[in-house]
Amino acid sequence: MTKILVAAEASWVRDQVRTSLTGPGQSVIEVERGQDVRGAVLSNSPDLVILDLQIANMGGIAVALDLRLEAGAGRLPDTPILLLLDREADRFLATRTEADAMLVKPVDAGLLRRTIKKLLSPLEAAAVSPTSEDA
Repeated sequence: MTKILVAAEASWVRDQVRTSLTGPGQSVIEVERGQDVRGAVLSNSPDLVILDLQIANMGGIAVALDLRLEAGAGRLPDTPILLLLDREADRFLATRTEADAMLVKPVDAGLLRRTIKKLLSPLEAAAVSPTSEDA
């Protein structure tokens, strides 16, 4: 089961992501406030975190930085991050977060699915492929 955490204040953003992804073997966890993301990552161990740039009380950039710092300190798992930007100009600041991917809203459902598949493919490959120790 693939778990995807979506953090967005706007319900239409969460709805768009959920409807693009809902399928067999996928679970979508939603949070509306940035301050809730760290706890949700800790308690749910998602395979991917999708952050909207606009999250109540703590923006997506701040949340992405927080997740990376916590992972670097060993307090959270290192989880791939997809940032949903409001405009192309936001990409400049967003690159500071070390997010694994960024898309500008509104996001085409097909592009979103392809991006998520690319971000999750190393996980799927690791689950299927034997490691050098197993060979």
